[in-house]
Amino acid sequence: MGNYYQEEIECADRGQIRAWQSERLVEQVKFVWENVPYYRKKMEEKGVTPEDIKGVDDLYKLPFLSKADLRDAYPYGLMGAPKEDIVRIQSTSGTTGRRVIAFYTQNDIDIWDDCCARAIVAAGGTKDDVVQVSYGYGLFTGGAGLNGGSHKIGSMTLPMSSGNTDRQLQFMEDLGSTILCCTPSYASYLGECVEERGLKDKIKLKAGIFGAEAWSEEMRQDIQNKLGIKAYDIYGLTEIAGPGVAFECEEQRGMHVNEDHFIAEIIDPDTEEVLPVGSYGELVFTSITKKGFPLLRYRTRDICVLSEEKCSCGRTLIRMAKPMGRSDDMLIVKGVNVFPSQIESVLLDQGYTSNYQIVVDRVKTTDTIDVYVEMAAENFTDNLGKLAQKEKALVAALKSMLGILVNVHLVEPKSITRSEGKAVRVIDKRKI
Repeated sequence: MGNYYQEEIECADRGQIRAWQSERLVEQVKFVWENVPYYRKKMEEKGVTPEDIKGVDDLYKLPFLSKADLRDAYPYGLMGAPKEDIVRIQSTSGTTGRRVIAFYTQNDIDIWDDCCARAIVAAGGTKDDVVQVSYGYGLFTGGAGLNGGSHKIGSMTLPMSSGNTDRQLQFMEDLGSTILCCTPSYASYLGECVEERGLKDKIKLKAGIFGAEAWSEEMRQDIQNKLGIKAYDIYGLTEIAGPGVAFECEEQRGMHVNEDHFIAEIIDPDTEEVLPVGSYGELVFTSITKKGFPLLRYRTRDICVLSEEKCSCGRTLIRMAKPMGRSDDMLIVKGVNVFPSQIESVLLDQGYTSNYQIVVDRVKTTDTIDVYVEMAAENFTDNLGKLAQKEKALVAALKSMLGILVNVHLVEPKSITRSEGKAVRVIDKRKI
C-alpha cells in the first residue's frame, strides 16, 4: 500500500487508539489551560479544570468552541504557541465577518503533511506517482496540504493551483499526471474538457482526491466516468488543520479519521447532547497534537454520522460519512430543511449534468426556490414542449425528495458559469 502506510497506527486495536487519545487529550487540555487564556476562561466559566479531564470519557465536560469564538478571539486570542514558534498561517475565505486565521508550528505542519500523505497512499499513491495539485494555494489550505502530503511520500508534485485550465490539461498530458487533487466541481469541469477535446486516451490519471465542498455519490460516479479514475473523498477544515483530518480508502465507504491527532464526536446541534456512534448529528473535532492553534471541541456545523465498524481495507480508524452539508449551509425554505446535496443527487440521478445553480428568494412573505439546470449538449432541444415535459418530470422528482415545490429551469449548455475553485451553488436573495 505504499511506503507511507502506517499500519501500527491505522490498524491499531480500538482500545489502543482510545488509550493514545486519552493520554494526548490530558496533555493537550493542560497545554491549552496554560497557554490559551481565552479557552481557560471558558473552562472556568463552566467550572472545569485540567484535573477533571482524565481521558476521552471526560471530553464532554469541556466547553465547545464555535466560529463565533474564533472571530471574537481574532487574531491571536486562540494561538497556543509563542509567535517565534509560529512558522505559517492559513485562513478561511472570510466571506462573512472576520477571517478565521489558523497558526502552525513546524511540528504542526509535519503532522498535517503526515495526515495528507496517508490520504494519498489510501488512494493508491506512491513515490512513483505524479500528483497534480489543483487546489488553490496561498491562504487556502487545500494546495498547501496536498502539496505537503505528496512531498512526504516522495511523489513528483505539480503545484498547479486552481485555474488556467488549458495549462492544467497540457501538464496533465505532457507530464503524465496520475493523481489529481482539486475540488469536485473543478474535477467535473476538467472531465468535461477532457471529453470535449478527446484527451481521455491521452491522460494517465488513475485516481482523484477531491474535497473542500459538498458533493454527492452521483457526482462521484459522474467524475469517475468522465476522467476514467477512482474518485476519493478527503475532509478537513482550516480551523482544525486543513485537508487530511479524514480520508477515504479504496472501499469508498466513509472517510477514516486520523484519530491519533483528532477526536471526533457527534452532537445534537440544538441540545448539544453527545450522541452515540451511528447517530446523525453535528460533527465536533478536538485537536490533540496541534500546538499553534489547539482547538478543543470545535463545532464544525457539518452534519454526518460516524461508524466504528472495521473497514475491509484493514483500517480500524473510525469513519465519518460524507457530510450531508453544513447546518449553516442548510436552506430553510417554506419551513423545510433543504441541503444542496439533496438537489444535486436528484439532478444527477435523472441524467442531468453537475452544472446547476439554486436561487432562493422571498416574494412578499412566501419563499421561492428556483433550480437552474444546464442540459448536456446531446440532450438539449429548443422544442419548448419537450423542455416543459422534462422540467415537469424534474419538478416531480425534486418534490418527492424535498417535500416542497421547486421551480425548475432547463438552460442551454455552457450557460452557467464554470468554477475553477469552490463552486457557487446557492444564491440566497433573502440574505442580500
